[in-house]
This record gives sequence, structure tokens and C-alpha cells, in this order.
Amino acid sequence: MSSATASIPSPEAGISNFLRSHIEAGDFPSAVYVVARQGHAIYADALGDAVREPQNYPATLDTIYDLASLTKPFVTGLLCARLVDLGELTLDSSIANYLLEFDRPDKNLITVRELLTHTSGLPAWRPLYLMTDGEKNAVLSAIANETLQHKPGERVVYSDLGFIVLGFLLQRLTGSELDQLARREIIEPLALTRTFFNPDQAARTGVAACESGNGYERDMCERDFPGRTYSSWRNGIIWGEVHDGNAQFLGGAAGHAGLFSTAGDVLRLAHQFIGDLSELISRATCNLFRQNMTMGLNEARSFAWQLAATPESTAGLALPPDAFGHTGFTGTSCWIDAEQQRVFILLTNRTHAHSLPFANINAVRREFHQLAVTALVKP
Repeated sequence: MSSATASIPSPEAGISNFLRSHIEAGDFPSAVYVVARQGHAIYADALGDAVREPQNYPATLDTIYDLASLTKPFVTGLLCARLVDLGELTLDSSIANYLLEFDRPDKNLITVRELLTHTSGLPAWRPLYLMTDGEKNAVLSAIANETLQHKPGERVVYSDLGFIVLGFLLQRLTGSELDQLARREIIEPLALTRTFFNPDQAARTGVAACESGNGYERDMCERDFPGRTYSSWRNGIIWGEVHDGNAQFLGGAAGHAGLFSTAGDVLRLAHQFIGDLSELISRATCNLFRQNMTMGLNEARSFAWQLAATPESTAGLALPPDAFGHTGFTGTSCWIDAEQQRVFILLTNRTHAHSLPFANINAVRREFHQLAVTALVKP
């Protein structure tokens, strides 16, 4: 091999060097990625520090990340899909059929499909720990009491509340708590040894850390809900427990957030949404993840996922319009091109060791996908 050829960086090195440059720029302290095709990881690397404060732990391919909103498709969406396969859940049924709290004139037409596609009209977010005065049993009623921001089916408004409602729906239908249901129906069948809600404290050193205290949410509450007080704000490094305040209030496991996992386990989860690879979902139901269910609206949404056809999606221009993906506030993302059986996973902990405001890493995600797709097509 000539010296000129030997000096050409590998595709994997190009991806890693790109992410390392953003670590050095201070956008996030660590990044773990996996690029897979036809059921196999092709490129993978772990960069930077999973924990910088109060101790230092480098990231590895086995580092466990708070997946944040990736919980929506990987737990809530997947469990809903399994119930659809079994005929126990109907997408176009009113949620009032399952949750009597929503049997009221303004909400009894909201369907399961509209919750899954963020077109229910429910607001994006509310601090449920404030709205309920700390009463967990009042959460579902508090959401049902919210004024809809638009008519169901009229507009996509990404809503944590909608997926929290779906979490309660799953619990009512099955009689099981969400974490138990996920363990029984997803985690144990797939033998995912490093995927769970509420990490054991003994595993803490293997978990990537998040921000110090609840600064981001606290600022939003003080700005948007003046006069309301909350006595349980966290002040130290959020490390080994869920970052999201509503999920923490709900016991660490909720329909919108709370799942922890590694890049390798996330890949196993991602394969469950690809018809030819899924061990949990039928091929017919897997097709729903690629189907645009919000045609003509402001975003292209499928069953629990955003489609790459959405303008300015984090997929970028490298993925086909029917690729589907999701991001998490902590700095995580996963995009799936089911047609070519390609999966793109990027896990960061952008809230850790970083002052407010946190870095917007959507441009990083798009470039990561471009580099990964280019790498996959090289001989």
C-alpha cells in the first residue's frame, strides 16, 4: 500500500474526528455512535467523557445514557404496536374508550393515532409536579383538564403530555406498571442487559451524567408559572437518575421519558421497527412506522416517529423521506431507514458540564447522518 493511500482516513475516523471536534468545542462532553446496516454494526466509537463532575469517567461503547424522549418510540410506541398486533388497541378509537378522564366534550374525539402523531391538540409540556401539588394520582386528570391548543388532527405540536397519557393508557389496558410492562414485553424477550428504568446506584459509574440540578426546567417554571413553588428541585449533578422532571416525579418511568440504555441495546431496539428484522412486531405493523399519518400538516409524522420528510428534520438530506427518527433532550438520537435496513444512533450528554443554554446539536446530527451515509456507500 502506498504512503498516499495509507494516509487516507477511514470512514469511521472521519465520523469520529467530526464528533471529537464538537466535544473539543464544548457542545457535549461525550459521544457514542453506532452505524448499522442489515442487522450488523458497521461503524462504532466512543469519544470523550461520560462524566466530568464530580469525578471523571471516559465514555465507552457500554456507557449507559439517559435516552430521554427516545423512550417515546422505544417503549410507548413499541408497546402500543404490540397491542395493535394483538388486536387489543385500535389506532382510530377515542382514548375516552380507555381513559374515562377524557370523556368530555372537548377531548372525547381524540384518538390513539392522534396521540402517537402529536396531533391531539394537547400542549407540549406542563410541569405536572406543580400542576398537581405533588399528587401523582392527579396527573391524568390534570392533563385532561388542560385546554386544547388546537382541534385534534389539525396541527402537529410535539407533546410530552400526549405520550404520558399513552403511558397511562398502556397501564390501564394491561394492569401492569409501565416499567414492568416494558421489562416483560421488550427488555427480557430481547435479552437487553443494560436497558432499564431507574438504574441501580451500583451501576452509576457506567452511566453518563446530565446537568447540575434542574436549572433548565426551573427557569421555565419561574418564567411561565410564576407564583408556584416546588420543594423537590434537585441541586446536585443528575447522574444515574432520570433527567426529565415529570418522569422523575412519576417515579422514573413514564410514557415520554425515563429509559436508560447503551448504543448496542438501542440498536437491538431499533431493529424491532424494521419488518425483516423485528422479533416483536409484525411486518404489517412495522410498515406504519414509515407511513406519513399527518399528510398536509406542518410535520410528517408516523406511528410514534418523525419522518425525514419533515422540513428541517434532524435526519438531514442524506436519508430518504420515509426514514423515521427521534431525538432526546439529553442529546440522544436514532434514525432508521427501514428500506435499506440502516440505523444511525448518536448518544451524547449535552446537558452535562455545560451552562445554560445547552448547545443546539441538530446541525451536528444532520452532519453525522451525512458522514455515516457517505461512509456506508464507500467500497
